[in-house]
Amino acid sequence: MLRKIGKRQVDYILGENPKGISYMVGYSNYYPQKIHHRGSTIPSINDHPQVIGCNEGSIYFNSSQPNPNVLVGAIVGGPGEDDVYDDNRDEFRKSEPTTYINAPFVGALAYFAANPNV
Repeated sequence: MLRKIGKRQVDYILGENPKGISYMVGYSNYYPQKIHHRGSTIPSINDHPQVIGCNEGSIYFNSSQPNPNVLVGAIVGGPGEDDVYDDNRDEFRKSEPTTYINAPFVGALAYFAANPNV
């Protein structure tokens, strides 16, 4: 029973949810575009070779445009209990990829990769 629950949670994160969105950035065609992550939000050094200071990064953070750098594989916080997820950098609890979200997911994927018949 616990394996089935775990599998449903993995599937939900990857897109089998009411919005049909993958909460893993870069997975599928529909995933968060405006995550709360500085390295993903500011332009790359190839496009903007000058230093971007902390305060100077605000114009990129406050932009309504998708992040210029796709942080492939990062899992964001995801929706609330009501399944609502607005792709918005300001809602850091929902849009920020963190180690405490991503690390357990890697463990679950490792388990299911080692046990494909579950």
